[in-house]
Amino acid sequence: MPRTIIWIVILGLASLACQLSSLTSELFDTPSGSVLFQDDFSDTSSGWQNQSREEFGTVDYFDGYYRIAVQGDQNMIWAGPGLNFTDVRIEADMIKVIGSEDDLFGLVCRAADHENYYFFVISSDGYYGIGKTINGVQSMINAEGMHPSEIVSQGKTINHLRADCIADRLELSINGQLVAQVRDPDLSQGDVGLLAGNLASQENVVLFDNFSTIKP
Repeated sequence: MPRTIIWIVILGLASLACQLSSLTSELFDTPSGSVLFQDDFSDTSSGWQNQSREEFGTVDYFDGYYRIAVQGDQNMIWAGPGLNFTDVRIEADMIKVIGSEDDLFGLVCRAADHENYYFFVISSDGYYGIGKTINGVQSMINAEGMHPSEIVSQGKTINHLRADCIADRLELSINGQLVAQVRDPDLSQGDVGLLAGNLASQENVVLFDNFSTIKP
């Protein structure tokens, strides 16, 4: 059965979604496969946020990783480097280190602001999904909820996620295997980033590494 999710919009965490810069991926002389942005989080001045809100959580650099720690019940936090792209492929490694399996974490593309973005996520107990937040309302795209897959490495292990955002086509690959393809026209450009959330009132902490944004 699909795993349903219910979200509470974090209006108070708008400061964690940084403002879009003037950089775009409309670089007509940039060939396919070119790296537009990458970060291994060894440099704490590379543009990501270092902020904390007791009732919601923390985003910061931590020992060569980027860390998102989510507090409260049914909260979701995303953070990005403050860039603006249209068609991109984004990838990152991620590992859940603290918390219950009632969670999710993954990638973000075309984030116009903290209330409008696409998300590509997995959970610690082996579910995945592609969704969107439009005007603060979260939903899965062409699905009633997240779905299970043995491709997701469960528990406190590393997963590698890839998200392709090309025109209205959105794809999610997990550990090198394509698991989902959907189409949605609502968002055309915006920031890229990382996301974590929880479905229960327990702190969940996820570490991210080797983030890259590539021209498809």
